[in-house]
Amino acid sequence: MTVAELLEDALGRVRGAVHEVADGLTAEQLAYRPDPSANSIGWLIWHLTRVQDDHVSEVAGTEQAWTADGWLGRFALPFDAGATGWGHSADQAGQVTVASVDLLTRYHDAVHDRSVAFVRTLTDADLDRIVDKRWDPPVTLGVRLVSVIDDDAQHAGQAAYLRGLITGR
Repeated sequence: MTVAELLEDALGRVRGAVHEVADGLTAEQLAYRPDPSANSIGWLIWHLTRVQDDHVSEVAGTEQAWTADGWLGRFALPFDAGATGWGHSADQAGQVTVASVDLLTRYHDAVHDRSVAFVRTLTDADLDRIVDKRWDPPVTLGVRLVSVIDDDAQHAGQAAYLRGLITGR
């Protein structure tokens, strides 16, 4: 297995979890928050997708699907174009409402496809490239991609837990 195949598999697992969690939910279920300070399934999936879109497009040197493909306008959220949900307050998280599962999963699929296209180009040597010097030690491409996948998997798990609260399965 190559590094590209490994990363593609990991991203595919996130995509699978997103679809499994979101399948068949209504807009109301996507917006459900068990507590006013909790995140909804809609916010969790939107956020994990926005982070993947933001971080992978940055290291790939491409514009985000969010702006390049018009997802910003389709979601019509009350945030600036660069918002990913990182640092959102409970009130801001509550403002993320998604009209349909289809909109949410189509955006995730678009980001997934872009991410996979990028990771398919990578070799082992690419993973050592420094992509962020703001940290000590500086962040390599490999660390950044693992961080994105880890964050996405955690949020997908949180969304799955919420789905269980809502649907009993």
